[in-house]
Amino acid sequence: MTLKTTKTIYWTGVFLTSLWFGASGFCELTKNAVVWDITVKLGYPPHFIYILGVAKLSGILVLLIPNNLLRLKEWVFAGIFFDIIFAFLSKIAVLGFPATVDAIIAFVMVGVTYLMFRKLYPALYTKAHADNQYRTSPAGL
Repeated sequence: MTLKTTKTIYWTGVFLTSLWFGASGFCELTKNAVVWDITVKLGYPPHFIYILGVAKLSGILVLLIPNNLLRLKEWVFAGIFFDIIFAFLSKIAVLGFPATVDAIIAFVMVGVTYLMFRKLYPALYTKAHADNQYRTSPAGL
């Protein structure tokens, strides 16, 4: 896969994720009847719905900033995955399997986007060196 293809898939995924979660976050903050009714039916308290809306809108702002805040983007992806997983589990427990189709689609979409993110920005893990390397004084104090 070429770099151009990877970037195209990544930014398409970011755009679609931003639309999806931006609309959801906006509906949560503006008390959209459909979104609120379903969320309350799933057993979530009203104050949680507002927090979720703010988190979603903040997260998509971070995702839309190119080539910056990479560690924070990792956290945003984690938060989105938690949101999708909890939505899936809540819907399957309360509403039944047919209500989970949107969560499954979102999981695949965000999963592919995250894989492209990792291809574009590989995580570099290094081993910690010996303790002596981090000491600043010659006496090791």
